[in-house]
Amino acid sequence: MSAVDIVPTLKRRSYETSRVDEKSPERDSVDEEKLDSEHLDGDSEQIIEKAADVAIQIISTDDDPSLPVLTFRSVFLGIGLSAFGAVLGTIYTFKPQNASVSQLFCLIIAYVLGTAMHTVLPSHGLWRYLNPGPFNIKEHTAIVIMSSTASSVAVAMEVIAALDLFYDIRLNAAVAIFQIFASQMIGYGIAGLLRNLLVYPTYAFYPNYISVVTLLQSLHFGGLLNHKKRRYFWIVFTAIFFWEWIPQYPFPLLTAISVICLISNGRSTFVRNLFGAGSSNEGIGLLSFSTSWTLITQGSPLVWPWQTQVNSYIGMALGYIVLTSCYYANIFNGRDLVFMSTSLFGNDGAVYNQSQVLTPDNKLDPTKLSEVGLPRFTTTYAISQLAYNLSLGAAFVHVFLWHWKELEQAFGGLRFLKTSHEIDDPHYKEMQKYREVPQWWYLTLFVLSLSIGIGCSYATGNGTVLMPWWSIIVFTALSAFIAVFLGFITATTGFNISIKYAMQILAAFIHRGQAIPVMYANLYGNSTTFQTLALLQGNFLGQYTKLPPRWTFAAQMAGSIIGSIFNYTMMISIVNNNREVLQDPVGTRVWSGWIIQQYNSASVAMGALGTELFTHGKTYWLVPFAIFIGFFIPIPFWLAHRYLSRGSWLSRAVEYINTPIILLYIGYLPYSVNGMWWSCLVIGFASQFWARRRRPAWFKKYNYITSAALDGGSQVIMFIISFAVFGASGNAVNFPNWWGNPANLSVDRCAATDG
Repeated sequence: MSAVDIVPTLKRRSYETSRVDEKSPERDSVDEEKLDSEHLDGDSEQIIEKAADVAIQIISTDDDPSLPVLTFRSVFLGIGLSAFGAVLGTIYTFKPQNASVSQLFCLIIAYVLGTAMHTVLPSHGLWRYLNPGPFNIKEHTAIVIMSSTASSVAVAMEVIAALDLFYDIRLNAAVAIFQIFASQMIGYGIAGLLRNLLVYPTYAFYPNYISVVTLLQSLHFGGLLNHKKRRYFWIVFTAIFFWEWIPQYPFPLLTAISVICLISNGRSTFVRNLFGAGSSNEGIGLLSFSTSWTLITQGSPLVWPWQTQVNSYIGMALGYIVLTSCYYANIFNGRDLVFMSTSLFGNDGAVYNQSQVLTPDNKLDPTKLSEVGLPRFTTTYAISQLAYNLSLGAAFVHVFLWHWKELEQAFGGLRFLKTSHEIDDPHYKEMQKYREVPQWWYLTLFVLSLSIGIGCSYATGNGTVLMPWWSIIVFTALSAFIAVFLGFITATTGFNISIKYAMQILAAFIHRGQAIPVMYANLYGNSTTFQTLALLQGNFLGQYTKLPPRWTFAAQMAGSIIGSIFNYTMMISIVNNNREVLQDPVGTRVWSGWIIQQYNSASVAMGALGTELFTHGKTYWLVPFAIFIGFFIPIPFWLAHRYLSRGSWLSRAVEYINTPIILLYIGYLPYSVNGMWWSCLVIGFASQFWARRRRPAWFKKYNYITSAALDGGSQVIMFIISFAVFGASGNAVNFPNWWGNPANLSVDRCAATDG
């Protein structure tokens, strides 16, 4: 039986098991047990052969159009959680911990508060307008979309903070807020035009969102099957909640367990570089295992399709070889620098002093540059940038070769601008009963927000033009074009391709010797693309939970407005009260400007010094040229797949290869901590390979619920201990030192520290 054949059956059974007759609970219990048994013995035993079939075999198409969306609960909780998420997300931006507000965290808190409001508030008389029945899935989805949109910190806020901290440019509050909001609305406009291509079809199933949708349905749909899922969810949630604090606080060795590091005990630099993984920028983590789900979830082992994971592990395996051999072979003249770092270094090996080579108007001073000399990257960071650009070039050709039919179907006759063409996705068909958001809404929003963004770039108050109008248009158009290709990869694999370095290098050649326009190129050329993808995924969430499209649109707009206001106000408070700390390269245990400093470093290296570092014949000329090399890498694999004998093991192996993912992961490791990847390999194999094939019934019922429970429980406890002991509230409380939390060694005992 094909995936298409089973859709009506799954839909009918899901609908039957989700209806609960309160007048006859005993009869329904018997019926539900029978239906549950039939479901497990029938279609649920079918193996999910194609990754996209997850969307139609696991997620129910059930819908109740009578459920209200605009209620007191959805408005009150939506605004409250949006403000909370925006403030917390902004605080995390200026913290030494690399933390963010999770969508699952918003989902769980909304569910707890929403069900509590239904229980506490009266429901009779006029109160029924405040409490119109049980907290439903559509209210819940609207709150999740709204709050998660607000809690995603706008890149515009980070760029504005960099202007304030490092260039002494302070924008007017209204200009800053409008710039933040407009930059996000540009992404909305683009996302709306791409819905027919990257939301409605079945192939656009966004693996990272499957666990969110299944959790929402399990929390709200009735029936014995979902009761079991809810009970299972809370058991796993509670277990990880009580476990996760152990590796995070008293026993950090459990975040990165390496037998080789334990034997070395910090005595070998080579061992640290290759096997170290417990501390930031320590090493690339060969054979290091983690028991911390906070780290493991970064690899999405329960969510990403097995093909995506295999390609990422192939890339990492190559990365172990490439990064280590290039460093010890002194490629890019970086052997005398540290193994891992994203900072700029001078000829003496110290951190590069950018103020010595810039004029008062933040442009390059050639005379000073001749005295100070050019900065240098670490070898691993240069290789990483090169690999990311190879991946970007390969992504374009990969999408053209492997998704030409979808591109032709969507763009032929400009069908992607229309809403009347046929799409056979069952979830999309269920949504036809609701009024769609017209394309002209998105076009109008795009034009208005682009105009506001251009106006804000000229309204600095001191005559400084942050980015010329023509450049904003060019980078926005380029971002929209790239979003199509990256959207295909994200929608089908759950994987994101980075274009940050490519945009910065392009801006460096367009705006030679100018630092600030490079930061804004990152905003309009890079951030707009990923804002577009984020909003497409919000539309996907609305479609699969059957939230009417206009309410999805309203929730995203409201979340962006609230997020823009609170992003700016919280940022100004933090910057004004902690200016010196945020400007310091190291920071303190309470505050750190490391995220904002990245924008500043890129603006100097690729803006002010782009010609001196990245043109042909210069030290890093291969970094931008790698994009063009990447164009050719997917071609041999596609030709082999096309002309090899179909069904042969070699043909299947070639078809399995995804060159953009492999290339990106070659340069993925020289950042932060890497203690989780071998754990991801084991868990991913057990879930997406073994359980999906050998235990399909369990996989369909519990795999994505397990992912949601582990994410939710670990992030809730991380939120608590961040404020309780990690210094998010202002005071850090260190756990006493012992063998599992050493004072003079990194947490995996692989590198000596100052203690």
